[in-house]
Amino acid sequence: MPYFAVVREQGPGWEYSKPRRSQRAWDEHAGYMDRLEDEGFFLFAGPLSGGPKILSIVNAPDEATVRARLDEDPWTPAGLLRTLSVEPWEAMVGGGTLDRMRAAATERRARA
Repeated sequence: MPYFAVVREQGPGWEYSKPRRSQRAWDEHAGYMDRLEDEGFFLFAGPLSGGPKILSIVNAPDEATVRARLDEDPWTPAGLLRTLSVEPWEAMVGGGTLDRMRAAATERRARA
């Protein structure tokens, strides 16, 4: 399954006076992200330099699937995050590590 590099940013619903974990619907967002990680969709995700942009590496069959899954994140309809780009990504270095991570996620799901 292909990998995609995804860049998202804080949207118009973001309350800049509050830290990330104090934003509205944090628990729902975090739970959703954890489920996607458990499913093997998210391999890496996190803010760039603590700023408004978030970089993720995801494992999905196509861009439409990536966008659909991100649209299901509770923070998307709430306007806390919006997707800036979804680009196919080829791991030139560390691809073996990503393949092992994907295999481990598949194994975890099989045991659950």
